[in-house]
Amino acid sequence: MTTYFKRMAAGIGLAVAVSAAATAAQAGGTLTLGMTASDIPTATGAPNQGGEGIRWMGFTIYDSLLYWNLNQSKTIPVLVPALSNKYYLNPKNNKEWIFELRKDVTFHDGSKFTADAVIWNLDKIFKESAPQYDLTQRRAVAWRLAGIKTWRKIDDYTVAIGDKSPNSLIPEQIVYLHMSSPKHWKDVGGWKEFAKHPSGTGPFKVVEIVPHERAVLVRNDKYWDKKRTPKLDKLILLPMPEASTRTAAILSGQANFIEAPAPDAIPRLKAAGMQIITNPYPHIWPYLLREVGENTPLGDIRIRKALNLAIDRDAVVRLLNGLAVPAKGHVLPDSPWFGHPKFDIKYDPEQAKALLKEAGYGPGKPLKLTFMISPSGSGQMQPLPMNELVQQQLKKVNVDLSFEVTEWQALRAQRGKGPLDEKAKSIQGLNNSMGTYDPYSAFERFFSCDLLPPKGLNWAGVCDKTLQAMLEKVKVTFDHKEQDALLAKVHEYVVDHAYWLWVVHDVNPRALRPEVKGFTQAKSWYQDLTQIYIQK
Repeated sequence: MTTYFKRMAAGIGLAVAVSAAATAAQAGGTLTLGMTASDIPTATGAPNQGGEGIRWMGFTIYDSLLYWNLNQSKTIPVLVPALSNKYYLNPKNNKEWIFELRKDVTFHDGSKFTADAVIWNLDKIFKESAPQYDLTQRRAVAWRLAGIKTWRKIDDYTVAIGDKSPNSLIPEQIVYLHMSSPKHWKDVGGWKEFAKHPSGTGPFKVVEIVPHERAVLVRNDKYWDKKRTPKLDKLILLPMPEASTRTAAILSGQANFIEAPAPDAIPRLKAAGMQIITNPYPHIWPYLLREVGENTPLGDIRIRKALNLAIDRDAVVRLLNGLAVPAKGHVLPDSPWFGHPKFDIKYDPEQAKALLKEAGYGPGKPLKLTFMISPSGSGQMQPLPMNELVQQQLKKVNVDLSFEVTEWQALRAQRGKGPLDEKAKSIQGLNNSMGTYDPYSAFERFFSCDLLPPKGLNWAGVCDKTLQAMLEKVKVTFDHKEQDALLAKVHEYVVDHAYWLWVVHDVNPRALRPEVKGFTQAKSWYQDLTQIYIQK
């Protein structure tokens, strides 16, 4: 056990002991969850640490106008009403979406949730002159809300949110706008204190945050959605970036729920009675390839295709003990958006070498690349051994790949600066896993000319007029079947141009101790912890 883990375990033990003394019997028990994050995500409403932060310090403490039906495991979750009980396109102005709000919601501090709170939360992200404007939150979440350009209050429980032109993707974006309490922000004197004692409307309330060690949340007994009132009494979140640390934690009983267990420990975990839960979902482990700016050969489609043909994805899956699915494109093959790409992503090292030779590279002149990677992070699976295997495979086709290893948040910061940043001159790719669960998340944010950083996540610098026209057509298509057909064409185009290097899809592996009951693993990056309980 590392010194870091011992120190953290001591703090956890103290917290649990104090809790046990204060509460003799806990009907729902305590879930102690080992995250892949290296620190406790920020708690103001727009968490850092990527999707891991949103998953455990976002939707636990906060609600949005919309949510997903995460209480099932069979189909990819769809949007459902949350703080708004009804939403629809404005019949008089198709640039706006109308959201009718619930009237029975209060923040953790007891103040009411109304339309004024929605406007206040939009202003905190976008209105620089607003007293509550927070650049840190803007940087964390604004790129997820890229289509939101207008907002207005209609009455105390109705708001309109829109774009400068019709945009069918607004609902998929608005789900990431978490509602913080305006009254509590004013009472505590700003975001610094708010971050220590947050107030949302979510199913859990924060009672303690110790940076780098733990966050302790308790059930919100006054939660507005009685079906989702947590069965747990307490949720303890632990930052554990090392897979071996997480595995040791669950085996020792210091944690009873961990993300991404070490693949080689799966047999041992099963033998010890642990539940190993997986469920393929829309999430890709790729490399974003910088195609613009200085010192990059990746503008050449032959090289991008060669890289994709040089990867033995089955070997990557074996490395992960079966906890992944080989990628055939940007989305899973059973997605309605997969279509029929002409470029077959497969393992063909001879064809890879032929394409590289055609582009001017070979044994006497290997292609030299540097990719930025992280040792852990949100959805990064097992990044160090996976990257080392990819490095070995590329070496076989005359590609010398080196790595710039950096902390997860630093990698995200570089991603946000874009392909023309001075620092990017030394790197040609980023290893950054991504969710692809809705049209905006899957395609627009990565391949739109309008969403080059800092506006969006198009770090590769893709700006293709044909692709841009396709993406624009998706935005003004409100029929889902028609939209699916258009997105299939988008996917075909993206794959045929090999804009990224796609490796595997995640299956979201988790290990749970036998006493953890009630968890349904959705086909999503996001999960609902409210139905979990600890069987005594």
